[in-house]
Amino acid sequence: MGLSRLTSRSRWFGFLYRIFVYFLLIDLSFVFLYPFIYMVTTSLKTPPDLLDFTIKWIPTSMAWQNYAYGIVGLKYGEHFWNSAQTSAFSVIGQVLACSFVAYGFARIKFPGRETLFMLAMFTLLVPPQTVIIPLFIQYKAMGWMDTFAPIVVPSFFAGGLRGALFIFIFRQLFRNLPWELEDAARVDGCGSFRVYWKIIMPLTTPAVVVTVLLSLVWHWNDYFEPNIYLTSQDKYTLPMMLPRLYESLNETSATHGMETFGLPTVMAATFLVIAPLLLVYLFLQKYFIQGVERTGLVE
Repeated sequence: MGLSRLTSRSRWFGFLYRIFVYFLLIDLSFVFLYPFIYMVTTSLKTPPDLLDFTIKWIPTSMAWQNYAYGIVGLKYGEHFWNSAQTSAFSVIGQVLACSFVAYGFARIKFPGRETLFMLAMFTLLVPPQTVIIPLFIQYKAMGWMDTFAPIVVPSFFAGGLRGALFIFIFRQLFRNLPWELEDAARVDGCGSFRVYWKIIMPLTTPAVVVTVLLSLVWHWNDYFEPNIYLTSQDKYTLPMMLPRLYESLNETSATHGMETFGLPTVMAATFLVIAPLLLVYLFLQKYFIQGVERTGLVE
């Protein structure tokens, strides 16, 4: 009798505990999802709905034309291609260069290795705004202004946006790989580079997925550096076109005014900018979570 009571109490306690956990997770999720939900619902509102305080989430009618205005104002096809180029090449560069540097830090012993690694990690603490002036002078002297080179080329030297973080991610995974694999390859006559490319890299899929997603998001959304180096509007990325949305729309249509191209159009354009990232994340979500677990970023 006493055992059945304890079992019943334990079940009720477990049930109440799960309800509390779910409630807490839903509450925290809403805090993070609220801006996204607000953006989507506002993007589908008409100007009268926007001014009606009784309409909070669900519009009276779906104003899909806001997305058409957003596509026109962003000149979506042209500037999507600019963002895709800079982001894709930067991702490829960081995957190759950061993994190669991390292999040296993790698997090759040389004097000053730990000191150099700490210096590389120190660059994470340096805001890009503090070094932008000398970089601007350097790239201008090299003739790289108004090109994608200042954005893309540093990635192929383990730089770019938060390159040190990706070195750390690869290094954590490389350190946990068994040395027997590398020793067996060296016995078969493989050099260091061949061991890295043929033996080590095929085992680093989790780190590659994490690096690809994080690098893609940061380079795609970056506004600061492209706004410094790019001056021709035909080379602008999608985030750079958002502040120029009204100007671009008014250039292409003289029949609409600011009351038509209002906040809903801005929200629709913003959603269009991040939509490619959402699609990529939906396809790679499973591998991204597994990669974060296996690379040692979380315990």
